[in-house]
Amino acid sequence: MAVGTFTPYSNAIFNISKALINLSSDTFVMILATTSYTPAPDTNATFTNVSANEVANGLGYTTGGVVLTGVSNTLSSATVTWTTASATWATATFTCRYGIICKRAAGSLVAGDLLVGFVDLTGSGSVTGQGGSFVVAPNAGGWFSLTHSP
Repeated sequence: MAVGTFTPYSNAIFNISKALINLSSDTFVMILATTSYTPAPDTNATFTNVSANEVANGLGYTTGGVVLTGVSNTLSSATVTWTTASATWATATFTCRYGIICKRAAGSLVAGDLLVGFVDLTGSGSVTGQGGSFVVAPNAGGWFSLTHSP
């Protein structure tokens, strides 16, 4: 499933500037959240802000999300682009609305792990897996880009 617009959290941009998030070498996971989550892109900062609304364990979903592979952080013509391979759940029958990328500092997500950004998978309402693979893919231009004028 292609996704809508990815929205970085303001605190993530700040944490990147303070070297608390390394887009090249940190471990990132995508978790899925239900319609109960209300994104607050200017104030949400850590897993604590979303953990209560993560999809429950079961029905093809494991809490803590999936590790994102293929992390790529590139520079081209004054634009930094960050992307990963798609997040995939093999036998999904769960229901969700948001895909949320978190920096995972240790072996599993904990309250203080930093949020990177989110994508609304439906625009409104929720989406339910049909028993097969459930895939959340970055847009063709990656999850997000940062551009400056030299």
